[in-house]
Amino acid sequence: MTQKGYRTEKDTMGEMQVPEDAYWGASSQRAVLNFPVSNLRYPPDFIHILGQIKRAAARANTGLGLLDAKTSDAIVSAATEVVDGKWDEHFVIDLFQTGSGTSTNTNANEVIAKRAREIAEGVNVHPNDHVNMAQSSNDVIPTASHLTVARVIKDDLLPALAQAQATLEAKSKEFWDIIKTGRTHLQDATPIRLGQEFAGYASQLLLAQERLRPHVEALAEVALGGTAVGTGINAHEDFSARACEILAEELGLPVRETPHHFQAQNTQDTMLAASGALRSVAVSLQKIANDLRWLASGPRAGLGEIELPTVQPGSSIMPGKVNPVIAESVVQVVCQVIGNDAAVSAAAQGGYLELNTYWPVAAYNIHQSASLLASATKNFDLQCLRGITATTHGPEMVEQGLMMATGLTPAVGYDEATRIAKAAAAKGVTIRELAKAETDLTDEQLDMLLDPARMTAPGIADGA
Repeated sequence: MTQKGYRTEKDTMGEMQVPEDAYWGASSQRAVLNFPVSNLRYPPDFIHILGQIKRAAARANTGLGLLDAKTSDAIVSAATEVVDGKWDEHFVIDLFQTGSGTSTNTNANEVIAKRAREIAEGVNVHPNDHVNMAQSSNDVIPTASHLTVARVIKDDLLPALAQAQATLEAKSKEFWDIIKTGRTHLQDATPIRLGQEFAGYASQLLLAQERLRPHVEALAEVALGGTAVGTGINAHEDFSARACEILAEELGLPVRETPHHFQAQNTQDTMLAASGALRSVAVSLQKIANDLRWLASGPRAGLGEIELPTVQPGSSIMPGKVNPVIAESVVQVVCQVIGNDAAVSAAAQGGYLELNTYWPVAAYNIHQSASLLASATKNFDLQCLRGITATTHGPEMVEQGLMMATGLTPAVGYDEATRIAKAAAAKGVTIRELAKAETDLTDEQLDMLLDPARMTAPGIADGA
């Protein structure tokens, strides 16, 4: 007996009561009931890529003479609606499900089949025989996992990093003439240009992009065509190449069938490597964000060498307090990405014989890492990096720096320069003042040896 508000659907295990307005079917409904674990789902990006795979598969199978035109057209139309996000709310399976992601693949097959039957009345589109033709969850889900994160890295994260890099390069030029005290171990070191510090940050983001790009290429090599265990059973030998060609054109990615089918489904090595690269990007952003927080600390009782944009009040009790909140949001994203990488690492260890059975959790976490880094980097650039200004505090403190004594070493030697630095610290005077009083160096020699600008480039003082 059918419950009110439900319809009766059948699968190979029997009848199931499915909500009347649901586009999923009996097998998906079983998964809904089997996995009431969390409120997490595959992200829409993943579902849309999954729709593209189903659409490309239908077109490839039609071109190979395996699927009739009416059925194919209906599947293509229905899958296009999935790609466009029209049926997102009908992808209802919990993330923590069967380790192959079979339930989500089935969910896609059922939604597309039902919608295809509506589009082409009288055409009996079957979720397995037609929508899933030449496919298995075991090659479709790894393929969707790879392509989802590859697209986010290519289209979202790399452009965000490039724009932030450009901003930091512009700031480097703007701040080039500002000379301040360098710091190592958080202690005074020899002088450095503020522009040199920002050039270092820009280089971090340039190198981050260079580390990421090869992973886009690697992730575009997909398992599609391997079907159940990598052998390609029930798939035409040209199916994967044709489907990949379609996906490559649509996604703007170098999508291609893997030559390593017996590796592609039972390991997550490529995902793990990409996750490590994303973690590296995150740590680079943390370095930059934390440096900026230090340099802007104070503004009176800290370093106070730069000012970050004021975006909101910083305290509910301290009037006028302003905090580096944009940088703080970035470092929290870093925490999440590092945690996600740990989850991907654990999932990558779940490859047993012919299948890794941790695909959903790995795909979710690596996608979240790439997406968070993209949005956090873009926000960091727009709301923080572009509005940074320099104060006069850094240049004003250069002459007070004890490591100015380093400039004396070519003239007096390391031991004497050390004595001068210690004595200057004890007496509360500058290196210049003590050296003038206790050495034979002339004013002209001291001007040359203790020139902060000279200290910011390679070379030894002439006449030392």
